[in-house]
Amino acid sequence: MTTQLVNDIFIEQAAVTAPQTPKKRFDAIGVLGPLTVFGLFLALWYGGRLLLKPYKRFVLPPPHRIFTQGFGDKIVREKILAATWLDVQVAVVGLGIAIILGMFIAIVMAQSRTLERSFYPYFVALQAIPILTISPLIGSILGYAKSPRIFVTVIITIFPIIANTLFGLRGVEDGYHDLFTLHGVGRWRRLLTLQLPAASPSIFTGFRISAGLAVIGAIVGDVFYRQGDAGLGLLVDVYNSRLRGPATWACIITAAALGLIFFGFFSVLKGKFVDVWNETKS
Repeated sequence: MTTQLVNDIFIEQAAVTAPQTPKKRFDAIGVLGPLTVFGLFLALWYGGRLLLKPYKRFVLPPPHRIFTQGFGDKIVREKILAATWLDVQVAVVGLGIAIILGMFIAIVMAQSRTLERSFYPYFVALQAIPILTISPLIGSILGYAKSPRIFVTVIITIFPIIANTLFGLRGVEDGYHDLFTLHGVGRWRRLLTLQLPAASPSIFTGFRISAGLAVIGAIVGDVFYRQGDAGLGLLVDVYNSRLRGPATWACIITAAALGLIFFGFFSVLKGKFVDVWNETKS
């Protein structure tokens, strides 16, 4: 009965408010726009090198040398692949812990304004603490291998998940809550059948933000916790200290691509579950 009630509510709302879905067409601007910007970026890159003094140009090598002397170097490429795999493991584990813990905290706080007002300021303060200032303390407690890297990733990624999940759960219209109360639906059934589905767009927004931050957390951890295998952050530090500009930028580009992959993964999930669900309701 509860499931049918939820379906009737959203179908009725969609019939009134949802516009007709237009047919999808080829988005020329969506393709040509990024390509044009990329071309301008390359032109500025090559032109910017001319503004540097000759002895500083190693810091900004031409893009073609990044691929020939960076990715094209077998030793550098193998090190980048090994470092990327390490950062993927750290980012996935840290993000997974942040998702589970962050959603649990948000759900608990959504049940009581008192709990929200009591704990939320401390999560804001945790987000405001510069992670670099507490990294040595974390290392002295957890060591300097993989565990502190995961812990740093959790700290960096958990707040967007808490904030967006809580916002979505709190954003359900009062009329829906009144209707569920009228039908005698309990708190936890209401959470599963009304609040979480309605909050899913906000929840996935938090996931996508935290996905990019997870890569940042893994790389920041690489810089400070140097025991064990080297990640991309440590490779950047090593290659930069050796004045190997192409290898340094190859690591930076790989890290950026990794962040885009994480972000894109949750964008695809959002499209498959949230957007498709909304379309079926319309």
